[in-house]
Amino acid sequence: MELAWFDDFIELAERLNFSRAAEARHVTQPAFSRRIQALEAWIGTPLFARTTHGVTLTAAGAHLHSRADAMARDVRQLRSETLEVAGRETASLSFTATHALSFTFFPKWIRDQERASPLGTINLISDSMAACEQIMLRGRAQFLLCHAHRDSPNRLESAPFSSAVIGKDMLIPLSAPDARGEALWSLDQSAKAPIPYLAYSAESGLGRIVGSRRAAKSGALDAVFTSHLAAALHSLALARRGIAWLPQSLAQDDLDSGRLVAAGGRAWRIPVEIRLFRPNAHQGRAAEALWARLKG
Repeated sequence: MELAWFDDFIELAERLNFSRAAEARHVTQPAFSRRIQALEAWIGTPLFARTTHGVTLTAAGAHLHSRADAMARDVRQLRSETLEVAGRETASLSFTATHALSFTFFPKWIRDQERASPLGTINLISDSMAACEQIMLRGRAQFLLCHAHRDSPNRLESAPFSSAVIGKDMLIPLSAPDARGEALWSLDQSAKAPIPYLAYSAESGLGRIVGSRRAAKSGALDAVFTSHLAAALHSLALARRGIAWLPQSLAQDDLDSGRLVAAGGRAWRIPVEIRLFRPNAHQGRAAEALWARLKG
């Protein structure tokens, strides 16, 4: 049995589509199918029902799915602990981070940490918030860096994970300016037509945060584009395609130059934290040393 088979199983159990699951696992569909069959043979029972209409979990598959994330995380944790006991653990740190913070916050923050103390080899996986959560739940990274807001908890907000605030940011509704330097669209004024809205997709942590706050506010917004990438929404806002709630850390240069302007007053701004999440289980000497320094 190979641990990768469990990752394959989880991917297929969540997508219920062989081609999309194989693509997410970066293998060909025939190779992916063989690995699923190998796992089913090792367990001794079918985990998926395959029909002409698609794929569904069997009762056995549903049971395995309920525990597979924790099992994969525990096995990776056990391997790390065993290497540490044997004195063969390498000085390395593994992070997963949302795209926006990977390009804006993380590079400077990690340099500051390295100035304080050598960190060893650093591995960063940049992805959507939903993907980052899965990476952490499966034990494939020691830390998750993301934006956070109390009204929009993520999947790591409870045991067996802890977090620390390591920065602040602000989500600001931004628009390209008109000839007078004012926003092309304003949330503070009654619009004669719906305001073109550049929205985050469901996979985006920023989308969850904006959605949790927008529900209590008025505003005729028409979603004309959707992406989990803040950088994509940023580019389209600059191209005068609509308004987008963008992290100040991403758009500050454009605000300073006037290429983007606020599309609403301060009531529309959303203060957010930048949090670092980690499993409660021991993560190795290098990770524990970094955590102790952050918490100290």
